[in-house]
Amino acid sequence: MTSHQHDHQGDDGAPYGHDLGLAHDLTTLMGRRRALKLIAGAGLVTLVGCSSSNGSSSSSTTTGATSTTGASTTSTTGASSTTGSTAASATTAASTTTTAAATDADVSSAIPEETAGPYPGDGSNGPNALAQSGIVRSDIRSSFGTSSTVATGVPFTMKLRIVKVGSGAALAGAAVYVWHCDAAGLYSMYSQGATNENYLRGVQATDASGNVTFTSIFPACYAGRWPHVHFEVYPSVSAATGGSDPIATSQLALPEDACDAVYATSGYSQSVRNLSQVSLARDNVFSDGAERETPTVTGDAASGYVATLVVPVSA
Repeated sequence: MTSHQHDHQGDDGAPYGHDLGLAHDLTTLMGRRRALKLIAGAGLVTLVGCSSSNGSSSSSTTTGATSTTGASTTSTTGASSTTGSTAASATTAASTTTTAAATDADVSSAIPEETAGPYPGDGSNGPNALAQSGIVRSDIRSSFGTSSTVATGVPFTMKLRIVKVGSGAALAGAAVYVWHCDAAGLYSMYSQGATNENYLRGVQATDASGNVTFTSIFPACYAGRWPHVHFEVYPSVSAATGGSDPIATSQLALPEDACDAVYATSGYSQSVRNLSQVSLARDNVFSDGAERETPTVTGDAASGYVATLVVPVSA
């Protein structure tokens, strides 16, 4: 077992398995949360422990994340509504939603650490997208390799700026791996109906200013979790694709107003009910505070959304 694999083990030493369900993550990681809060009481920076589902909904969470309902919708190749130019135009949309984090990003401590969850696709729990040719890309909507399926939905662009803790200096040449579920709540490589896909996963190297940009679709809300995007930061692309440990693992908490607007559109019908049953205050990842993980989001459901976040990391 590589050192990278240990990052995604439970306290009992067993690796997270998607067959164990999200309830297993909750039981394991809530123990970490309590321990870390004790550390915070001693005056040290607290890393945020987390789980991947709401305990009261653990059964339905697994079902929601692996449901085949609506899989045909996300497996169509009608990508005309999700062109990169449309997503990019979100910042100049006439009707603009802005939900956001502070104008001046807090770089005094690293981005809170969160679970990679049961569907990382980084080799720590089964499938490894990072080892596949084609994973380094900015447009993550389509599968690559043996499939060309395109995940469809409301256009969504993610812009992350990776900086050094304390100084806020750009971290050039680092690599960011992002992944999230599709419009039906399915995770490629894991969920029934999407096991042969690898869409909505990708790696980008940061530029001289520490920036990466990903073109995607707005993720669904599946049962038991607040809408989110997973990401890992690595020292370099070679480290990411070569099996090294990430230097940061966290999640983006998507703002409620954007979620409401997106889920009112075609293809997201399941998300309306799921969102009504969860909240940031009850989410087992974000309930201890998601201010530093909530991106600034601009745009609208018709033309798409753009999410922007500064991510401080220890490097």
